Amino acid sequence: MVKALPQHWTIPLLENGDKLSLYEFERRYNAMPNLKKAELIEGIVYMPAALRFRSHGQPHGWIVGWLFTYEAATPGVASAVEPTVRLDLDNEPQPDAVLLINPEAGGQARLSEDDYIEGAPELIVEIAASSVAIDLHAKKQAYRRNGVKEYIVWQVLDQKLTWFYLEQGEYVELATDSNGILRSQIFPGLWLGVTELLAGNMQSVLTVLQTGLQSPEHAAFVQRLEPFA
Repeated sequence: MVKALPQHWTIPLLENGDKLSLYEFERRYNAMPNLKKAELIEGIVYMPAALRFRSHGQPHGWIVGWLFTYEAATPGVASAVEPTVRLDLDNEPQPDAVLLINPEAGGQARLSEDDYIEGAPELIVEIAASSVAIDLHAKKQAYRRNGVKEYIVWQVLDQKLTWFYLEQGEYVELATDSNGILRSQIFPGLWLGVTELLAGNMQSVLTVLQTGLQSPEHAAFVQRLEPFA
């Protein structure tokens, strides 16, 4: 009787810097159940180091709370933390956070039979500490090319947040209004007080968001999405 070799002996381990196809990336990733995060960006494997509290974990939590508050008040949209996104044959990132319009309501992304996002979510957020070079170059290009409509990069160590929106195939930086607030072009009512966020004043961040959620444009958006919620 021939004894079968364990799967991890027959499938190569996923290594940082590997150049792989999407199929081979998923095959190796699935063979490593204890691996928490790996991304395929422009055909190259990236495996982030351990995450620090103030430079990533805490800001990540704040962004997730902001998006969840919007989701709770907006039927027909969904947020997620670090979901696998099958963008194209060379890109399968795990963004820090996403916000999407449900496909039934006209959203551009879909859920696969095995419960992964396929296609481009409307909004992606990346918390960039040690990963700034990737987030502002390779990832940004992949997201732009695949039609991610809005892309937020929070450079925590530089105390800077940039919100891009897609216009005629290129990313343009979203400007604040006269009150220093960034307003989503895709999700009406999704307002962000940048100064408050960078200062860690989440009470004020959520107050700004609540103002957006009470705006006429958010009410009209909800009315349009509710039949599909």
